[in-house]
Parts: sequence; structure tokens; C-alpha cells
Amino acid sequence: MPSFRYELRFEGRVAGIDEVGRGPLAGPVVAAVAVIDRAAARRKLLKLIDDSKKLALENREEAYEAMVTSGLVQFAVAEATVEEIDSINILQATFLAMRRALEALVHQPDVVLIDGNQVPRGLACRAETIVGGDAQSYSIAAASIFAKVTRDRAMVRLAEAFPGYGWETNRGYGSAAHLAALQRLGPTPHHRRSFAPVRATYAAAATS
Repeated sequence: MPSFRYELRFEGRVAGIDEVGRGPLAGPVVAAVAVIDRAAARRKLLKLIDDSKKLALENREEAYEAMVTSGLVQFAVAEATVEEIDSINILQATFLAMRRALEALVHQPDVVLIDGNQVPRGLACRAETIVGGDAQSYSIAAASIFAKVTRDRAMVRLAEAFPGYGWETNRGYGSAAHLAALQRLGPTPHHRRSFAPVRATYAAAATS
């Protein structure tokens, strides 16, 4: 379970950053940053916050809404587009989304805790990495929920515009149904051309 043990190692405002969407074949990569008012946050709110991957959809939505309405969590969400992913690669696009999220935060933190083992270049404050941080730090876990819910909702909207790929359930990941649809329907503007299964579809179309 997450705690504030990492946040308490630092003075000042401590934020958590996490991303969602590095692996899918379609859709943007989304990053979020979150700062929890540790002095005011109560157990009722904190018990809802966990690594987004561990939470069922309805629990993620509940945690998202609880954090927003509590007024105790400052957050910002940003993305890097499919075009940017294909242009600069998924890792650099992830870092770009993280920088954008941090820059969008109204009150900048003194320290950011980042899920993973790499620090994006160009951050305006000190950064510390935590491998598996979304399961250990409340701030990173909160960020993971904001990023996951935001991206999932975006993929549901894209699924309505581009039916047949199952994005409302697979969120753009390479499920069997998604891969079959890619072969049957071809790629959309929201598919990542630099990812092998999508690139293969373009190559097959070019030689047919």
C-alpha cells in the first residue's frame, strides 16, 4: 500500500508524476502530476488512492472524483500525441508529456517523485525516481489515477469515432481483437505507425 514515507524525506511541496499509455498501439501517452495536502488529507480519502493498475475501473473513477472534489489534491494532466510518439519515440514522448504536466501545475513543487528509473531532462525542480513508485507513494499513486482515468476516457471517445477496434475495452493495447481489427480495417490516424504491428500493416498494404 502507498504511504507518505517518500514525501516526508523532503521539505516543501512534493509532487508525484506517473504516465499511462506507453505500450498501446493507438492513442496518446498521458502523464499526470499530483500534490496532496498531507496535513489535511484524511484516511477516508487516502484509502481510495492506490496504484491505478490495482484498482477496478469503478474504484479508479471513485478515487478520481473524490480527489477532485476534496480540494486537497492539486493536479495537472498532459499528453504527447501519436504524431509526437512516432516522431521522437515513445520514451521521449513520455518525458514530454511529463514535462507538460509539470509545467501546467499552477503551484510548482520543490521536488517531484517519478515512477520509474529515469528523470526527464528539462524539469524545473529536483526529481527523484522510485521504481514501482505508484504502489509506494501516495503522490505517485494519485498521479497514476489521474493519468489512467483521463486516458481511458479519451480512448472511449475515440472508440465512438473509430468503431471496430475495441478501444472502449482494450484502450488501444494490442489485444487479439484489436490486432484482428487492424488487419481487417487497417490503421487509423490514431494508430502509432512506429509500433511494429501497425508498421507491418502499412508495409503489407504497400506491397499488396
